[in-house]
Amino acid sequence: MADALSVLAQLVGTRLSAQGARLATAESCTGGMVASLVTDIAGSSAWFERGFVTYSNTSKTSMLDVAEELIAQHGAVSEPVAQAMVAGALVHSEADIAVAITGIAGPGGAVPGKPVGTVCFAFQRRGEAALVSTLHFPGDRAAVRRAASQHALRGIADLVQLP
Repeated sequence: MADALSVLAQLVGTRLSAQGARLATAESCTGGMVASLVTDIAGSSAWFERGFVTYSNTSKTSMLDVAEELIAQHGAVSEPVAQAMVAGALVHSEADIAVAITGIAGPGGAVPGKPVGTVCFAFQRRGEAALVSTLHFPGDRAAVRRAASQHALRGIADLVQLP
């Protein structure tokens, strides 16, 4: 899967470069994996603006302005929190496009209604509405993190499709 992830990251870079757009990431359960994949590409500084690894609830609040009340009401793994994370990534960067990822990679952390493998995503282009979704990935911690990173890269690639 590493090769597939690298190819996908390269596609993201090609599409962002073609549009003159820059990317920011706000990652929780992936722990910076998406940022790592894109910065493995030589020249990515032309299109990767910055990454936020906001693993704790406190970091989501302090770095991305996610309201504590939002986390308390919906949980850190929720579409409203993912949407607030992506908005915060755009506010606190000069990026044109951002992705946010928050989930339960396991093996612990599951709560009723949110099993291990639950991951919420938000994709947003500056000035447009966020696209938010929740997926459930099978497998162990590493598999969930890889699958979430792959979905994030695919979503970014779709957002910046060439005409």
